[in-house]
Amino acid sequence: MLRGWVPRRQPGERLYSVNRISVIFNRLEKAGTHAEDALLLVILIGMILLAGTQIFLRNILDTNLYWGDEVLRLMVLWLTIAGGLAASRMDKHISIAVLDRFLPIRAQRIIKVIIDLFTASICALFAWHSGRFVMGSYEFGDTLMRTVPAWTLQIIMPVGFFLMALRHLILAIKRPFTWAESEDNQS
Repeated sequence: MLRGWVPRRQPGERLYSVNRISVIFNRLEKAGTHAEDALLLVILIGMILLAGTQIFLRNILDTNLYWGDEVLRLMVLWLTIAGGLAASRMDKHISIAVLDRFLPIRAQRIIKVIIDLFTASICALFAWHSGRFVMGSYEFGDTLMRTVPAWTLQIIMPVGFFLMALRHLILAIKRPFTWAESEDNQS
């Protein structure tokens, strides 16, 4: 055992390594946020342009893009998963708060952690089964738009649900630390 190895510090002084790790995670989180927002924007603009093109072609030129409707359905899937990721990032996902109003603050905090863990487990379960679905699509050689392997476009499901599960697990771990910081700031 390494006794006496822990560096001594003054009250309120942070260890350099903890601070550096925090900065790295904050940068990664910021980069992920920008990537998610960019993905949402690109998908939404693409959907609007493709739907508008389909409407124009059908009503004016009496034709259409044979792959347009299929791509629009896939874009809705991608937009839904990316939107779910953004909602979980901001902790703004759909929830039903019935007992929260009647419980003391400490119990509310504990319930939030339990809800985060439950949400993480459900998202992990969805990630697992959607991963199995995508693997089945890969094994059977399913294609979309005649030639594109379906699994390449369906991969958003297991990846998105895995990221949501990870985000909620991190939230469940992080919440007690933020409560401790807020209690320190109040005293």
